[in-house]
Amino acid sequence: MNKMNEELQEILKKLSNMYDQESKNSYVSVYINRLQDPKYLSNRAPTCSKLLDGEEQENFEQTMQMINEFLSSEKESYIAIFASAKHDFFLNITLPQALMNSFTVDSSPYIRPLARLLDEYESFTLLLLNSNEATIYSVSLGKAEQKKNLSEDIINRHKKGGWSQARFSRRRKGAIKDFFKEVEEALSKTVEENIIVAGPGVEKINFKNSLQPNIKSKIVDVLDIDIDEQEKLFDESIEKIADFKKQKDHQLIERLKKEILTDGLAVYGFEQTLQAAQRGQIDVLLVEKDYKLKGCLCEHCQLLKSGPIQECPICGGPTTEADTIEEIIEFAKRTDASVEFSNDEYLSNIGHIGGLLRYKIS
Repeated sequence: MNKMNEELQEILKKLSNMYDQESKNSYVSVYINRLQDPKYLSNRAPTCSKLLDGEEQENFEQTMQMINEFLSSEKESYIAIFASAKHDFFLNITLPQALMNSFTVDSSPYIRPLARLLDEYESFTLLLLNSNEATIYSVSLGKAEQKKNLSEDIINRHKKGGWSQARFSRRRKGAIKDFFKEVEEALSKTVEENIIVAGPGVEKINFKNSLQPNIKSKIVDVLDIDIDEQEKLFDESIEKIADFKKQKDHQLIERLKKEILTDGLAVYGFEQTLQAAQRGQIDVLLVEKDYKLKGCLCEHCQLLKSGPIQECPICGGPTTEADTIEEIIEFAKRTDASVEFSNDEYLSNIGHIGGLLRYKIS
């Protein structure tokens, strides 16, 4: 997994485990796109402050002071901030891609936009090569990082001299084969789950055919492109991986269908999915994009219900209004489930949310 992607996954899990046990609105979560609306934060914060009172308002003002002090010296355009003065917590992330402006005051950090960002950009390894040069890139969240550059002066190493054409050709093919082995070794040390191979001519196909099955099986596509057309290469490879992700998402929906029809390892709808997420059963959580469901949460007991509830039926303590889908995402990330967002009509028809399970409880 790409380092940036791995770090964000770790942050997502950390944030999913944070909440105010008194169900107080003590966490401020901000996603900022300064190019979209530079005054978004200054316009929204005063309104939120007026809607709070007592301890919550005091914490909010202290938290906003922390946030504003940070932003006064921060020049990045795309930023996410999670903060709480009450819990002595502050975390900022420079985002690799723009997100819509968002400002949330709640009893836990708001992680859904971050989860969607990680879902929408599939990580992959990009290999650009010809017979004597290869560059390996790790691409994550739409950004490419060069990991390795290899080259071999095959022509000068094997000058024809007085050799016959056949002998020269054999020597050259042997040198290319050795070079491909070197590239394969480097690729095996840096490879993501998915690989795109690109380059001019037939050598990229020859290279693919020479690979060991464990690496060859990870190749998503092969692109015909000149070795110097890097900008075009990145654009085309991201398009190809986006198409691949659509196919992968469709396969997950089809798998969910099959498991539901055979009473297998699947849950669907709010209640079933919530229970499975709280028990740590979910391997893959499937969520309809942009779907929200209002409910109430007792952070002390971690009781989540759809609809309004004034007091927790377990501890008698106060509840806080919550987006129940956001809370299910948090439960799922605490146990390292992957979260996939989909606009598939089937998911909408079965309750907007579902999950593929690690195990089933009878």
